Amino acid sequence: MRRSRLRPSDRLRRRVAVCGKHLKSRPETSSRSPPAEAPHLAGNGRIAPPRGLQTPATCASTGRARPRAGVLAACRILSQGTAVNERLKPQPTVRPYPPGVIVISRSQRGRATAPATMTEMELYHWLLREAALERELLLIFEGFLWRMVAAGLPIDRATLHIGTLHPQLLGFAWNWRASDGLCEEVKVKQSTADTDAFRLNPLFHVFGSGAPIRRNPQSAEAQAEFPIMRELAEYGYTEYMALPLGGEGFRHAVTLATMRDGGFADAELAVLDSLLSVFTLHVERHIAVRIANNTLGAYLGPLAANHVMNGGIKRGVGQSIHAMIFFADLRRFTDLSDHLAGDDMIELLNAYFEAFACAVLAEGGEVLKFMGDGLLAVFPFAEGGARGAACSALKAAITAQDALGQLNTAPPPRLAAFDGWRPLKAGIALHQGEVFFGNIGAPERLDFTVIGPAVNEAARVEALHKVISHPILITEAAARLIDVPLERLGDYTLRGVTAPLTIYAPATL
Repeated sequence: MRRSRLRPSDRLRRRVAVCGKHLKSRPETSSRSPPAEAPHLAGNGRIAPPRGLQTPATCASTGRARPRAGVLAACRILSQGTAVNERLKPQPTVRPYPPGVIVISRSQRGRATAPATMTEMELYHWLLREAALERELLLIFEGFLWRMVAAGLPIDRATLHIGTLHPQLLGFAWNWRASDGLCEEVKVKQSTADTDAFRLNPLFHVFGSGAPIRRNPQSAEAQAEFPIMRELAEYGYTEYMALPLGGEGFRHAVTLATMRDGGFADAELAVLDSLLSVFTLHVERHIAVRIANNTLGAYLGPLAANHVMNGGIKRGVGQSIHAMIFFADLRRFTDLSDHLAGDDMIELLNAYFEAFACAVLAEGGEVLKFMGDGLLAVFPFAEGGARGAACSALKAAITAQDALGQLNTAPPPRLAAFDGWRPLKAGIALHQGEVFFGNIGAPERLDFTVIGPAVNEAARVEALHKVISHPILITEAAARLIDVPLERLGDYTLRGVTAPLTIYAPATL
């Protein structure tokens, strides 16, 4: 039997009709302006500062505390703040977020981002034309909300939530309030999915069932069902809706709330349904780009991913850069592989790579490759200059070795459960020079990496760990850029390198 086609208003009514019984008579709306509140992952955790504004205290990928800096207390720390687009320049922290929810960017353009009044047709025109030219979903969402307000829709609070494809992230969210004019973009770590705050949130049910939720926060029944309703009621909200939003294969949703007495009218629901259908096209467009960025960033690193996403995909395309080269290799790898079960060896490698990669990333380095038991990373000479890159590379090396020591003395339960791998040791070589950073490989299988004599020399220096007991070896070229005391170990002839290289090590390690 053919199904009758529903008008927009009928579609949204049918979506929320099943929840209508929860919209009981509403008390008078509070006249006070609500303060900024926590997002859907409710909690009163301290907000994380935007990236680049302070040195992180934990590993960016795991959230674990970073090991001590050791001998580098005397190392000169250079300013390496992340450039922030002025229009997205973070405002002073005003909203608390729970652990695992990290602010990426903010915008507070306010009502000025939209006309004072506009018609529904003008809003459609903006969605189909001007909004399509905007690259930042934060600004599209902010502009969309203020334009809906200008069109007479009584929206006082809105959030947008998208899932993503990333080993460490559950997704991203955008949080907007009319009361403070602030729109924030946050990233949400996978760990939040295991919290009660998430499981008791309406979005958890929307993601799981695909069905919309419509509630009156003022009702005792809604407050008993979802704790966030108590917060919303306190701030004066009279209706809350959480709606699934497109996103085949991923979890996406939008929430809308109003303080108006009586909530949303049926005619407004019809307009919202129609507008959200068009807005979803922008969300899907940005999701595709975000997933591509996240996936490439996880596998290539953010610097290489940025080159690829900006069109640097042709074989042989790249650039010559000056950088500190960080080359690490695990000792006794062959012996460990022979004696440990496959799953145990993978667990051990992951713990080792986590310790070293975390140290590199925390100091602004770029991890380019995991090669068997080896790790290749670079610290390009950028805003901090050559000495800044050298300082960061040495700090990362010392931190990595400290973390390896902690892994030996206090391993996680999974590693402590099997024997035969301790003490785990690894050698690190630091070198500097000019390298080619770009695409190499076959026409059908490319790799984005660094090559050049300096990379080969770094690999040869790392091999000296078989005869030199120091865990960190530094070439003279790199040593000239380092401001902490170093010990001269001697001149060494390396295979494939014409002239002997003078090798140094940290004096107090």
